[in-house]
Amino acid sequence: MHLVSFDIFRTLGFPDTTVVKPEHYLRHKALLSEADWVLFPEYWQLNALVHGLKCRVFPSVASYRIGHDKVEMTRAFEVVAPEHIPWTIIEANGPQEREHIWGTMVLPFVAKLPKASMGEGVWLIETRADWLSYCERTDVLYAQEYLPLDRDARIVVVGDKVVTAYWRTQADQGFYNNVSRGGRIDNSPVPAVMTDLALRLARELGVDHAGFDIALVEGYPYALEFNRLFGNQGLRQGCDLKNAILEYLQHNSEPRDPGTTTPEPLHPVAV
Repeated sequence: MHLVSFDIFRTLGFPDTTVVKPEHYLRHKALLSEADWVLFPEYWQLNALVHGLKCRVFPSVASYRIGHDKVEMTRAFEVVAPEHIPWTIIEANGPQEREHIWGTMVLPFVAKLPKASMGEGVWLIETRADWLSYCERTDVLYAQEYLPLDRDARIVVVGDKVVTAYWRTQADQGFYNNVSRGGRIDNSPVPAVMTDLALRLARELGVDHAGFDIALVEGYPYALEFNRLFGNQGLRQGCDLKNAILEYLQHNSEPRDPGTTTPEPLHPVAV
């Protein structure tokens, strides 16, 4: 199994792997076309690699496209698991839409930018001034009910397997559970009802590499979002992410039919 990686840090120690800088991909078209897998390309490379060079990429195309935008992610969640999604309103940013959301949502509520990570681009809206300030920062309005939480769980999924799961407790300033915003890691057991929801979303959406953020309210799980490229702060010692990825790639590396011009879509399977 020959691999080409565009991310040296996420593929350290991977066997038979050639590392290429993303900006140099056009110099290596033959190498990319012949590789069994192309690992961790940049989002802007996806169409050229998948549709132009017919590469098999990891993470999956679904991981990239759904994970790239919170609006698209929430809409996908609402299709496959609507009962596990906090009440959310998504509208174009116009005067009527601003007033509709302000008059509909119960205070406090959460507002998000469609494209942000690590806790950035998320606000707790408590006043009209908060709301108007948020509205000036975005083209799309994304308002979501506030869940009373002091923690959530990060559940790391590779293929059809939970690699690790841990709690993220609230930062000292409140509201944020992200480790990058001051949240703390708690390795207490994460209930199966939460890991099962993460696996369900991954399977049904074709997401094969993600850190899912799942909340628990009175024993009931809610899916908040997932990150295709998640941080490693919570990956405790003994969590072998590398082996989980290699195992998944090997399991899904059946030879391609030479008569086809486009690789068959891949779906996560048990490893």
